[in-house]
Amino acid sequence: QVQLVESGGGLVQPGGSLTLSCAASGSIFSINAMGWYRQAPGKERELVATMPSSGSTNYADSVKGRFTISRDNAKNTVYLQMNSLKPEDTAVYYCNADISNLFGNQAYWGKGTLVTVSS
Repeated sequence: QVQLVESGGGLVQPGGSLTLSCAASGSIFSINAMGWYRQAPGKERELVATMPSSGSTNYADSVKGRFTISRDNAKNTVYLQMNSLKPEDTAVYYCNADISNLFGNQAYWGKGTLVTVSS
């Protein structure tokens, strides 16, 4: 089994910053891509940022220049530094990881962490 546990969500004022963390544990041979997705009320889940094992990055246009994704491979952890937050960034943020283990190559999801941007 694999667990992805997110942390760092909360309430922040517009223009503020938050850093999300997601740690993967359990049956892991290797982690390929890791990333962040979000789902706002009444909307579909959307990609925020991804980072494959190569170290390249991919961002949604709506967060480019404001959010930064990074990884600590030794800790099986991915981070999302969020700056200049806007009310429209309010959503549940989910961690995703493409993991190779005894069961093959699968995508795993965390349970999500709520980010609320409001004054």
